[in-house]
Amino acid sequence: MAYEFDHVHIKASDPGAAAEWYSRAFNFKIVSDAVRIWGDRFIRCETPDGSIINISGARNDEHMGNSDATAHWGLEHFGLKVDDIDMEIGRLANLGAQIIEGPVDVPNGPRIAFIKAPGGTRIELLQHRN
Repeated sequence: MAYEFDHVHIKASDPGAAAEWYSRAFNFKIVSDAVRIWGDRFIRCETPDGSIINISGARNDEHMGNSDATAHWGLEHFGLKVDDIDMEIGRLANLGAQIIEGPVDVPNGPRIAFIKAPGGTRIELLQHRN
């Protein structure tokens, strides 16, 4: 059986504000916005390269745990390639992101940094060497 990546799902207390932030920060395109039968606002976004990022609020009677932008077990972060990591760090900080690590030069690898996006999602920025 073949497996293909389908999507990342981000939970946010204000899905609309989160989707707008990702649109400004990373050029995500909002492709749909609806309230599902479970009562949550569900916004489907697409990255410039076609990956799907879903952003939703809490479902009816769903009790959400706290967000955690620190290193932790389980799904820990998602990564995005950037052309100029220093420029992106400054730009994203101006949009409300918090820099939590880096940039770090990985030996024989990319230059990386981790940010905390509004809402608490941990995102890795990667600038690959040419």
